[in-house]
Amino acid sequence: MRRQRPLDTALDSPDQRRAPEQALCWMNGELMPASRARISVFDHGLLYGDGVFEGIRFYDGHPFRLQEHLQRLVLSTRALALRILYDNHELTEAVHDIIAACTFGSGYLRLVVTRGPGALGLDPASCPRPEVFIIADRLRLVDEQVLERGARLIIASTRRLPADGLDPRIKSLNYLNHILARIEANHAGADEAILLNGAGRVAEGTADNVFIVRHGVLLTPPPVEGALAGITRQVVLELAQEAGIPVRETPLAPYDLYTADECFLTGTAAELIPVASIDGRALPRCPGMLYRDLQQRFSALVELSGRAP
Repeated sequence: MRRQRPLDTALDSPDQRRAPEQALCWMNGELMPASRARISVFDHGLLYGDGVFEGIRFYDGHPFRLQEHLQRLVLSTRALALRILYDNHELTEAVHDIIAACTFGSGYLRLVVTRGPGALGLDPASCPRPEVFIIADRLRLVDEQVLERGARLIIASTRRLPADGLDPRIKSLNYLNHILARIEANHAGADEAILLNGAGRVAEGTADNVFIVRHGVLLTPPPVEGALAGITRQVVLELAQEAGIPVRETPLAPYDLYTADECFLTGTAAELIPVASIDGRALPRCPGMLYRDLQQRFSALVELSGRAP
């Protein structure tokens, strides 16, 4: 992999050097302020959503579950017959390089692979070289007030794309149906929206997975229902099993959400978010006891990962 130039020498002048907390970008082997990063207007990722991405948290200078994210990225590229010019070792090195260049020790990375620039028209054969870039910035999906009182959810009328249209295991740049659901949440004054699949069962949130608790059992929809197989979702499943909490992956209907004892959301950006109400129906416990337990275990795991060598 071509080593990036030192960050400061990649800038146009000393006056443009990176200010504290400024977002960074690693693009095709070069580190730069995110404001300097450029992509062609002919890039098929921009024109047609032809590309994939991963969102990755880093804590105290260490990426969280990086190899799981990179494995999912590779599977997504293979599903789209999308070439990636960097191997696992090179991408791992790039992630560590951009984290080391950050002035903030904890934040969020967006790793993107696009088809690259090509001719107008859908044919990907016109794109000779993919673009790969990583953005490093801070991100909080909800504010502290929401974490304290719990999120207010609605069930969106927008449905999750079915697997025979776009397999949810592909983390593609096409998020339009999630955006439409998010617009519904905004119009309703809600914090988040839940998407149902074509059969009317619960799939996922616009940017997160869904868990509920009933009679002490942790329940979540299986990926076959239209949910992304989230990395944080898997971490929560592992933590629950280690703690002896009964866990079931099972189809859920809106009724199950309305009548749950607890509900919470998980995701790389979301981390863990308690849910206070769904379609105006208040849940009995928020934050619930099981949520608090898993949140503490997740925080302890994050702290441990931040001390990794």
